[in-house]
Amino acid sequence: MIPLALYVHMPWCVRKCPYCDFNSHQLKSGSPPGEYIDALIRDFDAELPAIAHRTIESVFFGGGTPSLFHPVDFARLLEAFKARIGFAGDAEITLEANPATVERGRFAGYRDAGINRVSLGAQSFSPRALERLGRIHRVEDTKRAAAELHAAGLGNFNLDLMYALPEQALDEAVADIREALILEPAHVSHYQLTLEPGTVFHARPPPLPDDDAAFAMQVECQRLLAESGFEQYEVSAYARRGARCRHNLNYWSFGDYVGVGAGAHGKISLGVPERVLRTEKPKQPREYLERLGEVRGTQTVGERRWVARADLPFEFMLNALRLNQGFASADFEMRTGLTMATAEPALRAALGRGLVRTTPCGWRPTELGSRFLNDLQASFLE
Repeated sequence: MIPLALYVHMPWCVRKCPYCDFNSHQLKSGSPPGEYIDALIRDFDAELPAIAHRTIESVFFGGGTPSLFHPVDFARLLEAFKARIGFAGDAEITLEANPATVERGRFAGYRDAGINRVSLGAQSFSPRALERLGRIHRVEDTKRAAAELHAAGLGNFNLDLMYALPEQALDEAVADIREALILEPAHVSHYQLTLEPGTVFHARPPPLPDDDAAFAMQVECQRLLAESGFEQYEVSAYARRGARCRHNLNYWSFGDYVGVGAGAHGKISLGVPERVLRTEKPKQPREYLERLGEVRGTQTVGERRWVARADLPFEFMLNALRLNQGFASADFEMRTGLTMATAEPALRAALGRGLVRTTPCGWRPTELGSRFLNDLQASFLE
């Protein structure tokens, strides 16, 4: 059975960061609209007929800034979801949090609501870098939040960090990792800053380190993380033993997920290759709320499309080749409904270029393939 996850999008932020291309919207009032929680439950109800017989393995509250919502909101949501569908006994339930938006003591409230994993958006431990990135938190906020997570028994937390920041030097990127390790996270996400279309940074690019300097930062930070007991299992993900993010692993393994909330995406497998369904909800919160207020019964909102059979190898590889361990051939066949013969010509060509290698049960990217991942993934496009 293909695992099933639930993604819940909370689209508001105090301020939009200049590098961010996620579906996030600046909060115009002191708190998010109260009717949003009701809308999320109605949205989930509309998706339920396709998944009611299955079990939720993980939940991810992402954004935006979900920590703008109160613990009682998450308790109500989780209670409503669990009343409608089965949850695995050990379901991983993650909350994204901005260090500046979590009031003292609130992590204990999130824990009591059912949250058992937190992803904290640190990004950097340099005050200058945080200012350049448009972040609203200070270094001290991240340190306080990490201490409160440990005190609340939420030691399974991730720190988001970026490197190749504007005018950043190698020693500054390494210093960010050293500062992060002091806080004893269970997981570190380490991303290279990229200039995404539609962002302020894309329109007015800041001075960034060149490709060679960025790669040197990546290699040195990887070395330091490995020495500290963090295993890299995906392009940007590093975890202590037993702390891999199960929700993200489901994405990268071409698992299924229900998406609720403004701009949320979903993917549901319904049995045959032409029945992999992609969903996308309206991005603008006002439109999302208005359209959900008009639905009746199991009527859904947003775009829904079937993935064409010819597109399935690329969609699978787009995710699975991010994993250091690669994928098993049996998983490719189970999750796409196709035989390995449909993907082997492109895999053999990539093998000849040194971008992938075989494993006892499937395929995995080489170090070169991981470095030039976009080229590798694109080779599976029809």
